[in-house]
Amino acid sequence: MGDTGEGDASQYAVVPGMVKLGKDTSFAIIASDVIYPTGSGNEYADKFFRPYQDYDAPIYAIPGNHDWYDGLGGFMRVFCDAPPLKPKPDRGLRGLLWRKPETIDEAKLAEARKLRGRPAQQATQPGPYWTIESDSLLVVGVDTGIRNVIDEKQTAWLRRVSLDPRPKILVTGKPIYTGNKYKPSPLEGGGTIDDIVRDPAHRYVAAIGGDVHNYQRYPVRVGDRVIQYIVSGGGGAFMHATHTIERVDVSGVHEDAFKCYPLRGDSLSFYSQLYAKRLRMKWLCLTPSEALCIMSEHIRNEPVRSPTGPVRITRRMRWAARLLGAWPWPLRLPVDKVFHRFLSELSDWDTPPFFKQFLHATVTPEELTLRCFAATGCLAQELEPPVEDEVRISLT
Repeated sequence: MGDTGEGDASQYAVVPGMVKLGKDTSFAIIASDVIYPTGSGNEYADKFFRPYQDYDAPIYAIPGNHDWYDGLGGFMRVFCDAPPLKPKPDRGLRGLLWRKPETIDEAKLAEARKLRGRPAQQATQPGPYWTIESDSLLVVGVDTGIRNVIDEKQTAWLRRVSLDPRPKILVTGKPIYTGNKYKPSPLEGGGTIDDIVRDPAHRYVAAIGGDVHNYQRYPVRVGDRVIQYIVSGGGGAFMHATHTIERVDVSGVHEDAFKCYPLRGDSLSFYSQLYAKRLRMKWLCLTPSEALCIMSEHIRNEPVRSPTGPVRITRRMRWAARLLGAWPWPLRLPVDKVFHRFLSELSDWDTPPFFKQFLHATVTPEELTLRCFAATGCLAQELEPPVEDEVRISLT
């Protein structure tokens, strides 16, 4: 799961399906931003321990930038069993402007730990980056911090563990591919994390990142193999729109091979209804079929499902899509970037349907299977979580 910790209905909507499908799993991983907004140790009770109290296996995590806003103090206490940090004076401009970490209420934290106090749930990871070993696969978690840069010490560690001969998954706080863009995390001293992932001697088969609050998958051909680059950030925080993603062509990935959840048309339709209500502009509202057709015309792809009845695209529909960042403006104004960075954040909602998701991984000596399950907050999907995407990866 990625970007979980808002502590509201959209986070808790993911829990029933996760607990049901995770019943026989060995462990879970949170990829990025365990606690919003500032990683405070005092918020772990309702944003970590309580939601996952019925998941009867260990949970490991890598921090996101929001966890670092608290100096990583809460994260290290909870996941690494570290002693309380001694306060250090912040001098200069940073001391005046940067948020000071909260003092952790030790009694409250101790009480919260009891919610996940069963022996089967216990685990202590050695730090904010780690490896999890199995006979068939190595899971490598890296800490990209606030600036999305890996320091020299972690870089040396990453190069060392990547020499292990087993196939590997990378779990990272920042996705390498997102929104049809390539964003490899730099390494201190030169190079990028993706240079390590692409090296055939290291045998990485997938790289999974949080930070962006939806699901995306890019199968990138590297030499004679395909690496699955995945965004999995739909674990609970507000949804980042997918209808602002242009026709995919990054690193040779064809649009038809790209997968996302929610589908672009569903994203556009939902946000159109949300803003039509907020702005009291009925003409802004697009039905799912209208949004599906206008996105298909703009992206030039074959829709995943057929529209309900015939749809004629009108000027009104194009202007609605344009205002929501899904249709080009004259002079190519960057409205899509504004929507992604600001309007999605201001559009959090706490009533179903949600567009949340989590990944389920099954590993055998021969194959890794990754399935993306949706979580909407609706009863039918809680009882039987729908599969939105599936990929099988050979490990031999």
